[in-house]
Amino acid sequence: MNALSFFRSIALLMALLALAACGRDPAPVAASAKPTAAAEADHGDEGDEGDEGDGHGDEHEEEEAAGPIRMTADAMQAAGIRVATLAPAVLRESLKAPGEVVDNAYGTTLITPRIDALVVRRHAKLGDEVAKSAPLVTLSSVEVANAQGALAIAEQEWKRVQALGREAISGRRYSEAEIAVAQARATAQAYGLPAGYTGTANGEFTLHAPHAGRLTEDAFVVGERIEPGRTLFRLVDESVVWVDATLPSETAARIAVGASARVVLGPTTLNGKVLQRAHRTSEDTRNSRVRVEVENTNDALHGGDYVEVFLEAGEESAPQLSVPTAALLQIEGDNVVFRLGGDGTLVSVEVRAGAVVGDQTIVGDGLVAGDRIVVEGAYALKAMMLKAQLGEGHAH
Repeated sequence: MNALSFFRSIALLMALLALAACGRDPAPVAASAKPTAAAEADHGDEGDEGDEGDGHGDEHEEEEAAGPIRMTADAMQAAGIRVATLAPAVLRESLKAPGEVVDNAYGTTLITPRIDALVVRRHAKLGDEVAKSAPLVTLSSVEVANAQGALAIAEQEWKRVQALGREAISGRRYSEAEIAVAQARATAQAYGLPAGYTGTANGEFTLHAPHAGRLTEDAFVVGERIEPGRTLFRLVDESVVWVDATLPSETAARIAVGASARVVLGPTTLNGKVLQRAHRTSEDTRNSRVRVEVENTNDALHGGDYVEVFLEAGEESAPQLSVPTAALLQIEGDNVVFRLGGDGTLVSVEVRAGAVVGDQTIVGDGLVAGDRIVVEGAYALKAMMLKAQLGEGHAH
């Protein structure tokens, strides 16, 4: 055998060995793949069972999240949760506006002399609260002295003719005396003398308070000459005050005369009613004024005070069931509130929300009058639900 034939024999032998090796490889691979696939199938089944187990766990979590919440009264108070009983009520929107306290013009009097006079002495001062008929200031006038003298003479003559009687004197003299005393009394009262004045003709007369109130203006000094009509005192009855609230004209038009109002100054809140609505709009601000009459309890308000005014807008409507808008929550796209059951548990209840009026929302379904619902702290309960749901999700 030559060398070439030898090398050809070696190459053929190597090729046959390679083919034999390739023929043996697929059998072991197929055998090993089969149990592997079965194992994966078994593992997949176990995974499915695990998924089903997780699914039941999720349903369990949803049931617990939506289920009742048990809290003691102390725990509710600590969490800021407050419960109230639902009852139908007439809903009106509350509008907030700035306001200023002004004197009640119907209870305000300017104390002025009707003739030239000189201030002799004062009986009251600025800020005093005076009773009806209390003396305020004494003045002196020559004209008043003349009027006092004429009144004294007329009174004497009238008493004389009355004592004589109609039978002893002529009818004309009787009538003249009667008319003269009436004129003298009218002149004296016009000058500021009280009815039935019987004092001396010294020209002095005293101005008295026509009603009870507080002296909010004092514009004179003793010895000063005062002209007719000049204000000496401003007397204000502060038992009832006015508050002028300022609103945009289109908003003011929604306020009805007679509507309820609340006036707030610091910690003080007083109730009032709308007295009148201005029929003129400010050209500069385009605002209008709404005047509120307020019973000034404990002398809480004074002219010039700036306050907050809450006015009821809209028309009267039939009583409707509503909840505070803050008590209404969104859970999984539904509007819910928390209701307190008879067993002391808190349960989320789906409701149909209607119109919003002020800070209240009208509810249609899910609640009835007499239900006790959470009106404050509802977000704390929602947070508890979410926390419980997240906690159980990690546990699984």
